Amino acid sequence: MNPLAKLASQPIVLAALIVTLAGLVIAAPLSYAASEAGGAAVAEGWGWAMMAAAVATGLSSLGAGWAVARVGTAAVGALAEKPELLGRLLIFVGLAEGIAIYGLIVSVLVLNRLA
Repeated sequence: MNPLAKLASQPIVLAALIVTLAGLVIAAPLSYAASEAGGAAVAEGWGWAMMAAAVATGLSSLGAGWAVARVGTAAVGALAEKPELLGRLLIFVGLAEGIAIYGLIVSVLVLNRLA
C-alpha cells in the first residue's frame, strides 16, 4: 500500500478532508455571490480571508495533533525506560504543540489585516 493511500485510510485524515472540502464548497459560492452583489472588493476579501484563517487554524491544529500523537507515544516509551529524560521529552512535546500556536498566529494576522 502506498503512503498516500495509507494516510487517507486513517479516520482523522478523512474527517479533516471532508470538513475542509465542505467548507470550500459552502464558502466559495457565498464569497462569489457577495462579490457579485455590490461592494465587491470588501465582500470578496472578507470571504477569502475567513477561509484562509480557517484553513490555517484547522490544518495546523491537525498537524499538531498528529505530531503530538507521534512524539508523545515515543516519549512515553522512552520515559518508561529512562525516567531521567522527562525534561527533554517535555520539550519535544511542547515543540509539537507549538505548530498549532503558529497556525493560530497566522490566522489572527490574516484577520487583523482586514480590520
